[in-house]
Amino acid sequence: MIIDSRYEKLAAGLTGFSTSLAKGERVLIDAFDVPDAMVVALIRAVRERGAHPYVQLHRARVTRELMMYANEAQYRPHAEVELKRMEAMDAYIALRGSENIFESSDVPPANVQLVARVMKPVLDHRVNDTKWVVLRWPTSAMAQQAGMSTEAFEDFYFRVCTLDYSRMAPGMKALKTLMDKTDRVRLVGPGTDLHFSIKGIGSRECGGLRNIPDGEVFSCPVRDSVEGVIQYNAPTVYLGTSFDNIRLEFKQGRIVSATASNTKRLNEILDSDDGARYIGEFAIGFNPHILQPMRDILFDEKIAGSFHFTPGQAYEDVGNGNRSQVHWDMVCIQRPEYGGGEIWFDGKLIRKDGQFVPKSLHKLNPDYLLKD
Repeated sequence: MIIDSRYEKLAAGLTGFSTSLAKGERVLIDAFDVPDAMVVALIRAVRERGAHPYVQLHRARVTRELMMYANEAQYRPHAEVELKRMEAMDAYIALRGSENIFESSDVPPANVQLVARVMKPVLDHRVNDTKWVVLRWPTSAMAQQAGMSTEAFEDFYFRVCTLDYSRMAPGMKALKTLMDKTDRVRLVGPGTDLHFSIKGIGSRECGGLRNIPDGEVFSCPVRDSVEGVIQYNAPTVYLGTSFDNIRLEFKQGRIVSATASNTKRLNEILDSDDGARYIGEFAIGFNPHILQPMRDILFDEKIAGSFHFTPGQAYEDVGNGNRSQVHWDMVCIQRPEYGGGEIWFDGKLIRKDGQFVPKSLHKLNPDYLLKD
């Protein structure tokens, strides 16, 4: 099979920089509505590194049909099998395409929650005990979401996903160092005045080793410390439902009021379990190629000049102990064309209108990251 050179370059990055596959390691390639040629490119790249490829293929309409009438008796054995397989893997590479991002929008919410709950041990093992990387696959549906032609979007996609992420390393290191010693954080912008503590939580740099595209440093609030209100200005899709203008109000860390374009469904999700109304992640995004939201969170959470503030599950190593079947990255963009905004650490201005202010963080600003 003749493989597109862009596929080969992407496969080399995923098996090399992103997962650093070593001889003899086992890797699960999880492909959701992805062309066979890309899967073949990954298999070949895995073998070139002396590792062993395993493949699972998914189709969105088939997955929807399984979930429409999901029950515990059906999914419990499935989860046990999937967990056994994941426990046998050293690495995990997932490519997720979708011709229709709303394919599962009519699946009953209770079924979605059941599947998420039963399958959660598989997700937890994959996140905590394997080397992993997850990325979207460009489709005409994604191009429509981005308001671009299919050809222009594909060019954009491969430019972003094959970026030299090592260029972000110096700035990310400086931001991580700063976040690790920060106590109080304040986020200010149109409809937003929020403060919380990240003292003792730590932080993690994300520069192409987990998600592609990448470009963020994340931490997590002390669970009960969040106070104030936040107005998100990026649209979002979660569990097959689209949301705009999400507004959350916090008291002692808990979401006490939540409104959006679909307030009823928003609160149904936040009522999935007790942890869904607490925050599990705070992250600052800075990918210079990603400027506008496209209702795809793996892209939107990396938007230059954005942050995301995430209801639900916290990561084990950089977290506050919050547990939930929900992990919903909601994004706010602070560049001037989106109304501007500020991030403050312990009373010091860190970023204003999407531009990092301290000299040590200038290498995360777009003019540096895009410099020839």
